[in-house]
Amino acid sequence: MEVQDPANLKSLFPFSTPIQIRFSDIDGYLHVNNGIYFSYFEHARAVFLYQVCDWNVMTIGTVVGRIEIDYIRPIHLEDQVEALVKCTRIGNSSFDLEQFLIGTDSKGVSQVFAKCKCIMVSVEMKTMKPVSVPEEYRLKLAVS
Repeated sequence: MEVQDPANLKSLFPFSTPIQIRFSDIDGYLHVNNGIYFSYFEHARAVFLYQVCDWNVMTIGTVVGRIEIDYIRPIHLEDQVEALVKCTRIGNSSFDLEQFLIGTDSKGVSQVFAKCKCIMVSVEMKTMKPVSVPEEYRLKLAVS
């Protein structure tokens, strides 16, 4: 896998949000435990859908249909991390989000820490059955 330049990545993603690393995220190897990355990406997706799409999850929700994470470099407690998110595909009831964790390490060097591809599925909250991505969200996802 080709490691991308963090500055170039940031220019390609119109949305980013800071990630707070908590002491409890650190494992016995003194870096962020691999399972915590899922939480970081989940937080970034939720903020993205709320801020970019103004998505009302109380009527039409979203669930993860598939998720892939590539771990590129360990995150340590002193690192400064932000998550990048953009939509790369919109289907009928699903859409793909591409995400990166980037930032600076304790020495101030720019890094790419991880990459994620997540397939999200729109669901009707009362039945939890897939539904078409509402047009109002589809339009906002298309320009994100």
